[in-house]
Amino acid sequence: MLRACALLLALPAVTAAQPLGDHHQHLFSPTLAPLISQQPITATDLVRHLDAAGIKRAAVLSTAYLLASPSRKLPNEREAVMADNDWTASQVAQFPDRLVGFCGVNPLKDYALDEIARCAKNPNLRRGLKLHFGNSVVDYENAAHIEQLRRVFRAANSLGMAIVVHMRVNTEEKLAYGRAEALIFLNELVAAAPDVPVQVGHLAGAGGYEYPLIDPILDVFAEAVAEKDPRMARVWFDITAVASVKTTPERAAMIVRRIRQLGVERMLYGSDAPASEAALPRARWAAFRALPLTDAEFQTIASNVPPYFR
Repeated sequence: MLRACALLLALPAVTAAQPLGDHHQHLFSPTLAPLISQQPITATDLVRHLDAAGIKRAAVLSTAYLLASPSRKLPNEREAVMADNDWTASQVAQFPDRLVGFCGVNPLKDYALDEIARCAKNPNLRRGLKLHFGNSVVDYENAAHIEQLRRVFRAANSLGMAIVVHMRVNTEEKLAYGRAEALIFLNELVAAAPDVPVQVGHLAGAGGYEYPLIDPILDVFAEAVAEKDPRMARVWFDITAVASVKTTPERAAMIVRRIRQLGVERMLYGSDAPASEAALPRARWAAFRALPLTDAEFQTIASNVPPYFR
């Protein structure tokens, strides 16, 4: 902990171009936290960290899907997922001018569509849906999975719910993740939600710039942007945990090249759960500010506001 604090203090002060919003945040309920070896994180905790970073608002992405991971096998899973989504809603409700809540589900569960519809009726969850393909063990090569995901994307679209998606697969399961999977994501899933924002988390990875794993994925998106593919009209990318104090100059150059290919106007700042000193919004933004982007590019990214915040 002392070393982490020293690293945080060594970071440059965050004095310019603070982001208007943190677009990828999590809270941990008292029920969930011990199951993932974490301490609970409440809305009060989060707002304190946002204030320290000079950030006005945050998208709080429910982590209820963690309770529905195939490896967990809770006997009362559906009820636990509902309760955790409701807990997130109750936390967000304490700071209605600061926090926007997103519903969290494992999209492959047979109750997923019902839970999405239930969340859409809650004013503190109705703006968005969080999906985590890795935790839910989505297999892009499984036709049944893709058909179910299309149903979920269509449902969110019909309900006007933005979608934040961790599209990277669970690599421990040896699942395919490359150009073919990115095309499936664009052609089958993004196409099923043409009217709402689709926000790709962690720049299509899971934190850090996962070279070379995500390069074929980002190639597909970059080509679509260059070709002015209409399906990219509402696609955003969050740069959550992509840069850190450990990012090398070579990796930083890769990140900047990708940001420019995809468009700074599509980039959204995010911190992830404030579960350590290095993951606090102030530290994450300072690490991102160390990338070799121009001041104008940083200002654009800091000022980007997706529809769910408007």
